[in-house]
Amino acid sequence: MLKTFAGGRLFGAQYGAEPAWILALPGWERTHRDFDELLRDFDAVVLDLPGFGAAPAPPQAWTTAQYAEHISPILDEMAPTVVVVGHSFGGRVAVHLGAVHPDRVAALVLTGVPGLARSDSARAGRKPPLALRVAKTLRRAGVVGEARVESLRRKHGSSDYRRATGVMRDVLVKAVNESYETPLAAFPGPIELVWGGADDQAPVAVAEAAVAGRQHLHLVILPGVGHFVIQERPDAIVDALGRFRP
Repeated sequence: MLKTFAGGRLFGAQYGAEPAWILALPGWERTHRDFDELLRDFDAVVLDLPGFGAAPAPPQAWTTAQYAEHISPILDEMAPTVVVVGHSFGGRVAVHLGAVHPDRVAALVLTGVPGLARSDSARAGRKPPLALRVAKTLRRAGVVGEARVESLRRKHGSSDYRRATGVMRDVLVKAVNESYETPLAAFPGPIELVWGGADDQAPVAVAEAAVAGRQHLHLVILPGVGHFVIQERPDAIVDALGRFRP
């Protein structure tokens, strides 16, 4: 059932008893309903991030760090320390939340999060098409206008980009150009990465690069599973959360 938190500023759902010790953050265009099955046996809060579900869009194009700042008051309504589970865009926000509030965030469980670490194969996969790169160069030189660049963005951009409008399109553009290595390194607690081996939106190479040389990161790869681990293999997320159960 939909509920408000932080004096009506945040929207989401509550599972189990209070105070909740799990905070879940859904992915781009997703809502709290993604976690209905996964969290039914836990004490948890799931938020609709601004721009999705019941939560209104932000007043301007926020970075994911600003998203984390916006939702941080939820921590005052939860257990003294919490485990944050984030999928995709929600994972981007979770990393910042952990970095800024390491005293309140005990652990992170992340799945399908782009940009966690630099990966040559992942960067190659995200490289814009040549026509769009040329058009951007010509725009900077004043040869073509923004309308031409936008036309190519719509033609070659991701389905997320084509569906997004207004401020949410600007939020998406900011997010896909962010990197999370710095906040990831700033978080001192344990991090569980639960990754679909066939994820085509956040390739497993990103997760492998993130864990390289870091003792507090643990990676589980799920062969044949795609980007939506929350729906395809909720048991794997449940297993990861179980390792931190109070």
